[in-house]
Amino acid sequence: MNARSNAAEEASSPLARGVQGLLVGIEYAIVVSLLLIAAAVLVRTVLSFFDHWNGFPETVVEAIDGILVVVILLDIAHTVLAHLRTSSFPVRPFLVIGILAGVRDILSASARLTFGSSLRGTNFSHTLISLSLGVGVVLALSLALLLLNLSQRRH
Repeated sequence: MNARSNAAEEASSPLARGVQGLLVGIEYAIVVSLLLIAAAVLVRTVLSFFDHWNGFPETVVEAIDGILVVVILLDIAHTVLAHLRTSSFPVRPFLVIGILAGVRDILSASARLTFGSSLRGTNFSHTLISLSLGVGVVLALSLALLLLNLSQRRH
């Protein structure tokens, strides 16, 4: 017997099928959990936005932050579903998710710098470092996405 026939026999064993079914069930549970969390964050974001109308500039930044979290959660759920459908690991969605997370961090740090009148000393330095890291992450992941697109055009 060769290695390929052994692998096929192992994959068709009841234990392997049971483990595979369990993994798929867990992945679907993860997708449902992500969707529930995204819905909860969206509802909380909208309610918070309208409840704190007086602090308008800060409330807008917090609403955008909450909506970006929802977009990130939905992208992760979509990526897990794509993995379930194709049994492959798509790289592009994770690069986009990372870029969105970096943009979210940039917006958060920018808001702290703009609206944080009490930012002094160490807090100010930490906010600048956070802003710089966010920009670096977005640039690095954007470059990786560009390289991925260029490499796929060649093939």
